[in-house]
Amino acid sequence: MGFQNQIGRPFIRKSENGHVEVTTEELFFDLIYVFLVTQISHGLLHQLGWTGFLQTLVLWFAAWLGWQYTGWVTNWFDPRSASLRCVLFASMALALLCGAAAPEAFGVRGLDFAICYTVMQVGRSAFVVAKLPENHALLPNYKRILGWNVISGVFWIVGAFCSADERLVLWGAAVLCEYVSPMFGFWLPFLGRSHTSDWTISGSHLVERCQLFVMVALGETIMASGLSMARAELWTTPVLLGFFISFLCTIAMWWLYFGTSTKQAEHAITHSSDAGRLGAYFHYIHAILIAGIIVTAVGMDILLENPLEVVSGPALLAMVLGPVLYLSGSGIYHRIVTSSWPIFQLIGLACFSLLFLLGQSLSALTLAGIGTLLLLGVAWCVERQNKTRI
Repeated sequence: MGFQNQIGRPFIRKSENGHVEVTTEELFFDLIYVFLVTQISHGLLHQLGWTGFLQTLVLWFAAWLGWQYTGWVTNWFDPRSASLRCVLFASMALALLCGAAAPEAFGVRGLDFAICYTVMQVGRSAFVVAKLPENHALLPNYKRILGWNVISGVFWIVGAFCSADERLVLWGAAVLCEYVSPMFGFWLPFLGRSHTSDWTISGSHLVERCQLFVMVALGETIMASGLSMARAELWTTPVLLGFFISFLCTIAMWWLYFGTSTKQAEHAITHSSDAGRLGAYFHYIHAILIAGIIVTAVGMDILLENPLEVVSGPALLAMVLGPVLYLSGSGIYHRIVTSSWPIFQLIGLACFSLLFLLGQSLSALTLAGIGTLLLLGVAWCVERQNKTRI
């Protein structure tokens, strides 16, 4: 644990009273994802349809995995060390290029996206493998992670030379390699598998990092509302009502997420018999939560573009799917943190299913208004439930 970099700061993070603080280096890294999330949501807005949904899903998981793997690195290793700080800055540059290439990732920028993403993932893991001493407990784990990063990278690069449909399949396989491999301990021939019980993590750091990313994603819904208002020629009553509803929707999502106590989440990880497994679950859950925020931002754009128009097809799906994904992630999060059934989220999901069936005859303004009231109602009930439990 005393292994140090060239300027004397320990490379391995040391907690103070069980707490690992989030550093400014990590906050700086998160800035890139403001741009990346915006690019992904705008890409879906301009490609509504099943193909667009699937392509956006793959790009989102790639973005999330890049952030997630970086989050685990900074949970274990100190980002204030000079060498890791350089790796973070390099990852920022590569993630920024991925964001720039994202709108055309299934077109002319496919190879650019694949190379930048692969170098970021493989390079980060290779750095850790090279940096750790031979006797460190995390070295075998990172050798396995590096192996899966390389396997995934092959799919990314090969897919970049294929047609859009073939690319979707190969890049989907690449995403699965990195998303699913932790579930079976990154098992590889000759290298064996890792066990989550061996992963010592800081629950407070993990929870705070996830919360900050949710804030970044919610910023996209605020940008969607603000930019739509900036583009509007006239601020008519329907447009202003649409803005008010979209802003309330953002508040509802914030309220629903942060209504589940931070201390409860930290306590759940810290006192778990397998903190590493629970930490992995947290990351899986947040991929769903933030996907819901991204799709909801697209729904807000649809709302503010034509508030009085009756929505149908992909537009209707986007306006309902965002809250459904968010409620699903919120429900799983609530279940893991509190060990109780997320009854209010389940009721909300049932209501949104009904709203989808009735939505064919509703205007975007009415649909969004009902959906926002549902989210606010669920958030209010969840907060009261948590206060009663405390």
